[in-house]
Amino acid sequence: MKKVKNILLLQLAVIIYTFSGVMAKFASANKDSVMKMLFFMGMEVVILGVYAIFWQQLIKRFDLTVAYANRAIAILWSMLWAALFFQEEITTKNIVGVCIVLAGILIMNTQKEDETNV
Repeated sequence: MKKVKNILLLQLAVIIYTFSGVMAKFASANKDSVMKMLFFMGMEVVILGVYAIFWQQLIKRFDLTVAYANRAIAILWSMLWAALFFQEEITTKNIVGVCIVLAGILIMNTQKEDETNV
């Protein structure tokens, strides 16, 4: 149960990280309004700061290879945010690519379990 909780916390950290990209895109979309652009750039910095602190605490709980493999899920979250916030199209190739990444993450997470059970 503790491992599941840690994996969920790791995914939350990745979600937080992907919101920095959303803020960057909003900033670039508001280059005509300096105040809006600065607001979104400031939010990006704040989000990255929160993520950095959270990430530092989380990597104590994981092997570095497992933690970084789980960061790859950012591709899924970024794709979802792009569709949700910016109405970008999700293609079949996007879905196939994300499925390949998810398979790799599952292999990395279960590989460590298998090695410790031997």
